[in-house]
Parts: sequence; structure tokens; C-alpha cells
Amino acid sequence: MTSRYADLSRAQLATLVPELLLIGQLIDRSGMAWCIAAFGREEMAQIAIEEWAAASPIYTRRMQQALGYAGPPDEGDVVTIFKGLQLDIGAPPQFMDFRYTVHDRWTGEFHLDHCGALMDVEPMGPDYVRSMCHTIEDPTFDATAVATNPRAQVRPIHRPPRLPADRNPHCAWTVRIDPAHPPVAGIPALAVNQRSRAAGLELDPVDPLDDGAADYSGPLVDDLDFAAFSHSALVRIADEVCLQMHLLNLAFLLALRARTGDDEAGRTQERTIATKQLVGIAGVAADRIRRALDLPADAAGALEVLRLHPLLNPAAYVAASVDPAAGSVSVTPSAAHEDGAWIDLVGPGVTAPLQAAVRGVSPYLDVDVTGSADTWTATIRTLAEPAREPDEVAVTRISTGASFAFEPRRSLPIFPVSAAPA
Repeated sequence: MTSRYADLSRAQLATLVPELLLIGQLIDRSGMAWCIAAFGREEMAQIAIEEWAAASPIYTRRMQQALGYAGPPDEGDVVTIFKGLQLDIGAPPQFMDFRYTVHDRWTGEFHLDHCGALMDVEPMGPDYVRSMCHTIEDPTFDATAVATNPRAQVRPIHRPPRLPADRNPHCAWTVRIDPAHPPVAGIPALAVNQRSRAAGLELDPVDPLDDGAADYSGPLVDDLDFAAFSHSALVRIADEVCLQMHLLNLAFLLALRARTGDDEAGRTQERTIATKQLVGIAGVAADRIRRALDLPADAAGALEVLRLHPLLNPAAYVAASVDPAAGSVSVTPSAAHEDGAWIDLVGPGVTAPLQAAVRGVSPYLDVDVTGSADTWTATIRTLAEPAREPDEVAVTRISTGASFAFEPRRSLPIFPVSAAPA
């Protein structure tokens, strides 16, 4: 199925892709607030570990294969790991400002000149900082590396809580691959997520004849220049990034289910938390997409935002069609419904996620939804008075990522220290 991103220009896609990566990072700013309320800080940290560890190995390998930089299975090097981080919703460019050093194929370092996640958590106190930078990061960095080489170890040089309080860089880590390292194994939830329709979804291959870079097989660069990629490659990247979000959400649901149980009360609690997460990210994502593409803050702009929104993408995963004349979007059964993904939380009687999305474009907009649970049409209408922003969106906006602005940067190759040019 043709991607919904295919009719955007190459320049628009180069702007949109980093936005999608940042939106993916903000999913947890939305979801984890409600996990803290339901289960407490320590259990929230365990949910985050299970969520990322059951998703990132799948989508990291997918991106490696899509952009042609995957090494032989279980034999990848630190350059492959670093390239993957640059295309990971866990490390959106600039907001999570990773700086890389490559010593050789098997040894490297990275540090963060700016960690947006730390900026969000630091005001909450050192216990929350330790939860993120120690409890969560230790297993999830290694879990991400599993996709490249199970004998990779990511270990801290220093990390927050910051001493002194203004220490820069915010953290620094080594990455070493050694046959003597015990292999890292995936968590049980990873195997479950690997059986999802999202994990095995086939997307259109990149056209190697399109103008621009069709892959990332060349040197590692310090700041990835998305404008250097071809239109075809950018379309595939955009679809893969949206799929990363769905895989992360499916892993989030698995982690919730392990705590809420499978009885009626547990299913209700799981769905309530999952819906709050979706409402929060839906509104912030819509706002960022509209601003990035300079779309009008009206019904027509909202319809275009919905067409490009991660909730409805990639097209091969979520079956939807847009009718500009009617000002509506229609959804039919799809692989996403089979997985119980985000779209399964939306329909007649459950309009809050769509309302948050259109009101992310303008507070004067609303939606009417008619149909059945998996076959419905949402029609945008204009209100006489502005609606109040949903609490879930307001919670997500607490993140500095909600208003973060990207800046132009030069993209320079990173050479191994032992092979740097004179």
C-alpha cells in the first residue's frame, strides 16, 4: 500500500522525520505520568524497562535492514549501534543530543551534550533521576544493542544525578563489543511483541534510483542530515518511525497487562491508562506536525494533520482514507486492530484521542464519530467557543520536548580515532 507520506515533498519529509522521532520520545512523557499515579515510581520504572526492551530490538533491526547498514546477524559493530540510535525514537536528534566517538569497530563512546529527558525529570528530584538514568537506562541500552550484537555492553563513565548540578555533558558512556562478554538475551515480552503484525509488517522498499541517498551504508556522521536522503528513503524512514511508536505502545500494553491482570477490572484499568497515554501524545503530536509543516489552524489543516499523524500511520498498518470534501477520515479493520494498537482505542463513544488531535491544531475544532468499533468515520466540525485543552495533553506539555525547536546543523563524518585523517 502506498505510504501516506509519499505525496509530501522531499523538503517536507526532511522536516517531518525528526519531528516524528521527537514525538516518539514524548510517548513516555504522556504514559508514564499515569503509571506513576496507578503503580508508583518504582513500578513505573519497571514498566519503562519492559516497554523499551520489548520494542527497541525489533524496530532497531528493521531500520538497519531498511537503510542498508545491518551487519551479519549478531556480528554488528559500534558504528551500526550508533547509526541505529540516530534513527531511534528513544534518541531524537538534538533533544537527546548524542555525540559519538569511534575508537575502532568494537569500541566507542557517546555523551549527551543535552538530554531533554533529564531536563524533564530533574525538577522531580534525585530519586526520579536515578530511576531514569540508572534503573531504566542500564538494561534498556543493552537491550537496544541486542539488535546489533548481543555481546555489546553499554556502561556509564558518568551520569546523573549531576554533581555539580550544572555538569556538562549530561552523561557519558562506553560501548564495547567483546566475544568474552556474556550475551544479552531478550526479555520474554520481546518474543511476544515479535509475533505482532507490526513487527513483521512489510513496507515498500527504498527506490535506489531516486535522487539522494537511498541508504545509510556510508560513514557514520555526527548530525544526520535528513535532507541528504532521497524522497523514497525519507518516506520509508517516516513509516518505520511511526511503526517504532506502535511497537513501543504494544510493549507498553504488555507491561500494563502484567500488572493489571486479565479480569474485567484489569482490562478496564489497562485501557484507561492506555487511552490517557494516547490522548496526551495525540494532542502534542498534532500541534508539532501542524507547526513543522506550516499547515493552517483550521479544519482543512486538522484533516491533513490526521492524515499524517502516527495514530493513522503507516498506511500498511492502519487502514484509513481521507475525504477533503466531507472533512472526514474513515477507518476500516486493519493489522493495527488485530494487534490491539492505538487505533483500537478510538471509535464511536471513544473520541477523546481524535478530539485531542484536532484541538492540537485549533481549540475551535471537534469531531463527530459514527460507525462501529473498527469501521467508523470521523467528521471535523468547528466550534463557536474554544474547548479546554485535555488534562492528558497538558501533562504531556510539561515536557520540554513539547516546545523544543530544532536548529540547522552541519553533518560531518565521524572517523575511527585510530584511522582519523591527518
